[in-house]
Amino acid sequence: MARTASLSGFPEWLPQERLVELHVLDTLRKTFELHGFSSIETRAVETVGQLLRKGEIDKEVYGLSRLQDDDGESAKPNGSDKADPNALALHFDLTVPFARYVVENAGYLAFPFRRYQIQKVWRGERPQEGRAREFTQADIDVVGDGDLPFRYDVEIALVIAEALGALPIPDFRLRINNRKLAEGFYRGIGLTDTAGVLRSIDKLEKIGADKVAGLLKSELGATEEQARLALQLAGIRTEDASFVQQVRALGVTDDLLEEGLNELEQVIQAVVQRAPGKVVADLSIARGLDYYTGTVVETVLVGHEQLGSICSGGRYDALASKGNRKFPGVGLSIGVTRLVSRILSQELAVATRSVPTAVLVALNADESWSAAQDIAAQLRGRGIATEVAAKAEKFGKQIKFADRRGIPFVWFTDDDGKHQVKDIRTGEQVDADPAIWTPSEEDLHVRVTTA
Repeated sequence: MARTASLSGFPEWLPQERLVELHVLDTLRKTFELHGFSSIETRAVETVGQLLRKGEIDKEVYGLSRLQDDDGESAKPNGSDKADPNALALHFDLTVPFARYVVENAGYLAFPFRRYQIQKVWRGERPQEGRAREFTQADIDVVGDGDLPFRYDVEIALVIAEALGALPIPDFRLRINNRKLAEGFYRGIGLTDTAGVLRSIDKLEKIGADKVAGLLKSELGATEEQARLALQLAGIRTEDASFVQQVRALGVTDDLLEEGLNELEQVIQAVVQRAPGKVVADLSIARGLDYYTGTVVETVLVGHEQLGSICSGGRYDALASKGNRKFPGVGLSIGVTRLVSRILSQELAVATRSVPTAVLVALNADESWSAAQDIAAQLRGRGIATEVAAKAEKFGKQIKFADRRGIPFVWFTDDDGKHQVKDIRTGEQVDADPAIWTPSEEDLHVRVTTA
């Protein structure tokens, strides 16, 4: 892994590391497309008003400003601490821009609309492993027009379980809850500021149960008993649908609670059936963002929990709207850069070579460069990545060049037109015909292997 960066929080990978990242991206893309998700890309910038309309904290947002005004003079800050809602800023996630995209293009989309999006995003984070200021996310969402069947909540969880299962990463767990369940429970015990309770519960892993109880009592007016019950609910974790009985044993009744219990039970049962061992019903998962309305998900790597969630999201019924027209959706976002950083730092997977090239065509003489290009074209025409040496040095030097590049084969042609190819790893050299020779499947393309 690249050891130092000239600008903290903006990771840059070495070529061999980039090949690992590309493998992750290609795997996700293929999985998403197998499930019928279409790729889109939204612009990198939004207005500040658009980005912050759902209450995101402005310290996470990078604003855009011109270095020069229209007269070529240096632009000067206006001195105001208040963000202009019409100013431009880099997007900090892909969900808010996607909501705008749906509204603006609703007349051209077929609903339910299944989309995946893999792009860079920017946040004003304090740089550390797993947190960068510029990073790549991979999102999938299904959005409906007016309504969206709950079954899509189940499907999204299954797609993500399949996608993560295909990556060179440690074991993982989808930790799933339902906001209706939580809000109905809080309402049932007399806590009416359910959004405030959720924000406090969302801090449970960071500050602990005692401090969360203190927040519930001091900021939301909860009694000792209400705080105790809220924390009891958050303490329920099961790997099957037995959480339903545990919740009901707490003696709280509410219609919204029952609806959330039923929805969460459906998701858990489906994932247990199709991706056994990959899911936990975790009733402490709250997701602090206000736009979530049902299923909520966070995902951790087993043994790497300190890295934080590597995939999160959920159901949102009111994020996108146009007049009286609503576009409910459900989606999850994978933190690709966070995953790749951990894969590289822990050497969980490596690329089999540092370049795509499988063959270097050596030169007998500088005059043979054009003929060597013809050989390379034949090989490339059959999907074999090939380079041609730049000058006719001694063959030993050309072989060393291939070795430094990580190229496994060197192609030779003598003055009589006889072709041979050498595997520089083993020293084996055999006759070859550029019209039919092909390396083994393992050597044809760069592969990413787990440690």
